[in-house]
Amino acid sequence: MIKVLVADDHNLVRQALAQMLETEEDMQVVAQAANGDEAVQLAKLLPPDIVLMDIHMPRGSEGIEATRRIIEHEPQTKVIMLTMERQDEYLFEAIKAGAKGYLLKNANSGELLAAIRAVAAGEATLDPPMARRVMQEFRKLGERESADDPYQHLTDREKDILGLVAQGADNHQIAKRLGIADKTVRNRLSVIFDKLHINNRTQAALYALKQGLKPPVDQVS
Repeated sequence: MIKVLVADDHNLVRQALAQMLETEEDMQVVAQAANGDEAVQLAKLLPPDIVLMDIHMPRGSEGIEATRRIIEHEPQTKVIMLTMERQDEYLFEAIKAGAKGYLLKNANSGELLAAIRAVAAGEATLDPPMARRVMQEFRKLGERESADDPYQHLTDREKDILGLVAQGADNHQIAKRLGIADKTVRNRLSVIFDKLHINNRTQAALYALKQGLKPPVDQVS
């Protein structure tokens, strides 16, 4: 038996959904909620297998915040978002919040029931146009991350220092080779670590080798 919580601020919609689900032999509506806070409280109390969550309740995207809170406290509960618009601006926020499905409210009963059963079985469900939008967005995100290579933010002097680190030079050797103070090397290394999101010299050396960095001289004396 799939236990379902229906959350929608429109009474008629909520009640109609509940009545339809109750006719299914493998589903049981365990509670109804009129807003996000109620949905969170009931999900903690019961908890249900599936929450049908209206994305737009009294406070705009309240359904997303409720989804985030439910999954944080009851990770085994799965949320299917319901929306009026295929081009919903909150689609990606809902997915990031942990929603396993995203369905139009004008979907037919067969589509809704199939989505509930699929998500209850551990699958995720989106209608094809929404799925394409998600794939396109994640592809763009990957391209933006690739374009924003932190190595490109290093100065030439920072690259010199990183190349010497890869050769095993200590701070004093780097300072001597580049004609700068030991303190300057320490400060520059701190900046390099921050830019590359690394924590120590070993990681810095591995990063430099991966980039094919060479020191500004053949050997460090």
